[in-house]
Amino acid sequence: MKVTHSPLPGCIILEPTVFEDSRGYFYESFNEARFNELTSQQVHFVQDNQSFSSYCVLRGLHFQQGKHAQAKLVRVLRGKVLDVAVDIRPESPTFGNHFSIELSAENRLQLFIPRGFAHGFVVLSEEAEFFYKCDNYYNKASEGSILFSDKDLNIDWRIKPEQALVSDKDIESDSFAAFKQTVTNTAAIIGKELLC
Repeated sequence: MKVTHSPLPGCIILEPTVFEDSRGYFYESFNEARFNELTSQQVHFVQDNQSFSSYCVLRGLHFQQGKHAQAKLVRVLRGKVLDVAVDIRPESPTFGNHFSIELSAENRLQLFIPRGFAHGFVVLSEEAEFFYKCDNYYNKASEGSILFSDKDLNIDWRIKPEQALVSDKDIESDSFAAFKQTVTNTAAIIGKELLC
């Protein structure tokens, strides 16, 4: 397996070693010991999720907060998507930056997204099946989202904004500026508590 580091610390691209012959192909899509060794991570995945979507369906930008934060290992089983990770770690030098990569059944690439990132994807093919592993269980009360079309983030989704098929919940997501303000206020409150 080949490992490539993205410009965002901790966000890693994985390319499997594929064995092909006249019968088809075989590859190991995940091996925990090998993954942890190659990526210098200590991740134990506990939940697998899979979704089916049509062209221009956009899901994101989602994240889980606090003790329910999730790291994800994402890939595409059928079709093609543009996958996007946004660094929402306030202490990170790349806070507010994003990284995007095309994931497809053909290129077989996977993207590891550590805790402290918002994540989303848009379908670029007629249909797509999207699969991801999580290292923490989903908790509805801890979910958050940032508006996919936020002007501060300025993400090129490779489709026109008006083409995006987005859930009502995602349309009502916070702006990145509102998210930053919440993070700043929370940090200030925690700081005051520590000083008391």
